[in-house]
Amino acid sequence: MIFNLRVSPRASRNHIEQIGNVLKVYLTKPAYDGLANSQLIELLSEHFKIKKYQIKLKSGVKSRNKIVEINVAL
Repeated sequence: MIFNLRVSPRASRNHIEQIGNVLKVYLTKPAYDGLANSQLIELLSEHFKIKKYQIKLKSGVKSRNKIVEINVAL
């Protein structure tokens, strides 16, 4: 499964909302030294109830717009 994300770092709380076919993710960590990306993977793993290694950041490592691939074994 592939998801388009819009990330907002330094938010007041962590949460995920869906706007159309895009997930908007609010993170409390700053976009510095990979802190927001690691928190993003942790939050997505909790939200989808999967392991962190099943989530791969396909593009947008240094951007607010990201594409994330989630590998779910059937």
